[in-house]
This record gives sequence, structure tokens and C-alpha cells, in this order.
Amino acid sequence: MSEQTGPGGFAQRIGAQVEDADDGGARIAFEVREEHLNPAGTLHGGVLATLVDTAMGQAVRTTTGEGEVPATSQLTVTYLRPGSPGPLVVTGRVRTRGKHLTVCEADVEQDGEAVAHAVATFALLHR
Repeated sequence: MSEQTGPGGFAQRIGAQVEDADDGGARIAFEVREEHLNPAGTLHGGVLATLVDTAMGQAVRTTTGEGEVPATSQLTVTYLRPGSPGPLVVTGRVRTRGKHLTVCEADVEQDGEAVAHAVATFALLHR
């Protein structure tokens, strides 16, 4: 992908932008704003969960064929440090692609530091 595009759905509504998605990988840019913060003044964990899920889903979509729809069946997010207002980048990648299940990983970085790491399993629905 040469241009930034929205990922669609909820992630797009909160401002996520797909910078690249190709060959089992995806990169999402996100600007953390005041409305994304929790009462402690740091990036809400639910926003991070949405971003890693979206990045991994975009990565899986680069490997699917006609009629295959990825659906998150398991998601584990490890929060490494608090996120703060400003830009961050989420990188998702397919680790193992099976006929019915795909395993992915994602990393979130802000200011050159790791903010979160995630692992997810996606079921491939056939429609």
C-alpha cells in the first residue's frame, strides 16, 4: 500500500491509519489524543488492544483468499510501559498460517520504546 488508508470499523473511528499491509505484515500509525487516555492520564489499554488486534487482522488479510474472513479467536496483550499523547506505531505480522487458524504477533512502539506486545489467534471463516 502506498497511501495511508483507514482500517474500517471502530479502529478507523478512533483514528488508526494503515500505513502498509503486504505479505503477512501490516503497520498502523496512531496519534494518541486526550480522548484516548484513562483516568491516570496514560493511553487506555482498550485502545492498545484495538490497535494490536487491527494490525494483526490487517496482516492476516494479506494472506487470505476469496471467501476467507479472519476473526479473532484469542488475544493476549502484554502492556510493557504506559503510552502517552503523541504518535505511536503498531506492527503486526503473521507467524504461522494454517488452513483454519493463523497465529500473529504485534508490537507497539512510541518514542523508540516498546509499549506493548501481543499474540493472537485468528480463525479463518469460509464464506
